[in-house]
Amino acid sequence: MRDLVAGMRYLGKGQRWVAQHGRWWGFGLIPALIALVLYAGVLVALAVWSGDIAAWATPFADGWGTPWQGLLRGVFVALLIAGGLMLSVLTFTAVTLLIGDPFYESLSEKVEESEGYCPPSPDRPLWQEIWIALRDSVHVLLRAAGFGILLFVLGFVPFLGQTVIPAIGFCVSGFFLTVELTSVAMQRRDVPVRERLRLLRGRKGLAVGFGTPVVLLFLIPFVAVVLMPGAVAGATLLVRDLMADEEEPPAPERGEGAAARGPAAGAPYGQPGAPGGFGRPAPAGFPANQGQPQAPRQYPSPQSGPGSSAARPPAGW
Repeated sequence: MRDLVAGMRYLGKGQRWVAQHGRWWGFGLIPALIALVLYAGVLVALAVWSGDIAAWATPFADGWGTPWQGLLRGVFVALLIAGGLMLSVLTFTAVTLLIGDPFYESLSEKVEESEGYCPPSPDRPLWQEIWIALRDSVHVLLRAAGFGILLFVLGFVPFLGQTVIPAIGFCVSGFFLTVELTSVAMQRRDVPVRERLRLLRGRKGLAVGFGTPVVLLFLIPFVAVVLMPGAVAGATLLVRDLMADEEEPPAPERGEGAAARGPAAGAPYGQPGAPGGFGRPAPAGFPANQGQPQAPRQYPSPQSGPGSSAARPPAGW
């Protein structure tokens, strides 16, 4: 449950990041708008021809009387359109990422730089980056299609097909959508697609918590376009934390600022690592023996008598 909530938070963090960097939000809208026009045409065509597709796919019901023929083909049309919407959500992200590969790569890099460290991208030409992204997207979509076919068949089971199966379908779609959205930051780290799947399977709650709200929001017209830049930003932040234990900034990056600052900030003088500490010369303006071991000062002892030398205060006391 904790991972589920954390995944939802990453979506909110990504949207906040693009809200604070409006120029990058507008930059990320361009490929999403192009993909929206393409998908709108495909979905309209599917809705217009869905009745003919249902009749072609169920010839055995031609001789059925009413209401059974209409009921069967109505369920088929509903499942067909629902499946088309689900598939469009998954492929919309993949196609948008392919169209906008240079856009979202720049956006993701900017997010990482704002967080303190951006891993260097592999030294590959743009066409090779696009080819790898296309190949990985096909791999993910084939896996998602296998689950989609299974859930489509289970959708005909009475009661379960209208209640439990759609909920499972949204979660499965959310997981694979997270795989797609994290591909920008993962590809920069040169992580193979099978390794990406392994990492996210190990944190299913995180992946489902991030991707499922995106799936539901993407079903609202035009919302996918508006949220796409923030979804990429949130996925980048998710990848940074997911792989925090497996990668570290190079030593010069970590030590550069510390070397420039010198001794540890806040360390008391006279301790190792502090200005004028043991074995270190004192900086200008401090006594030369600052921080060196000092002999204890002798103070009068209460047991000493008036004539005792120990009772005499030091010169100048």
